[in-house]
Amino acid sequence: MNKLKYPFLMSILPLEEGGGYLIEFPDLPGCMSDGETIEETIENGKDAVACWIETAKEFGDEIPQPGSADGFSRHWIQQIPEHIHTQLLQRAEQEGISLNALVTEMLSAGLESNKVPSGK
Repeated sequence: MNKLKYPFLMSILPLEEGGGYLIEFPDLPGCMSDGETIEETIENGKDAVACWIETAKEFGDEIPQPGSADGFSRHWIQQIPEHIHTQLLQRAEQEGISLNALVTEMLSAGLESNKVPSGK
């Protein structure tokens, strides 16, 4: 089980809850785990999925297909080098917008500039 086949949501846990990260799998009700780092959280998530599926099999429960949960989260975690993160934060501050808004605008602009004519 090298890759997670099930989509997941990852969030930062507040310090008052112990800090670190939480990983949840919308397709598998109640399936979640946590960790101190993103990497550890993903590894723990793999174990949680395996245990969830094993338990479902033991009880004869249906095992949902990956991506079967209604909708999608619109969340995306991307690790980037620290210097790029710093540059993005500085630019967002200069433009008076959030980091999320800046990155969304940049991705949108990049997608628009790389459109390939459909021939229709």
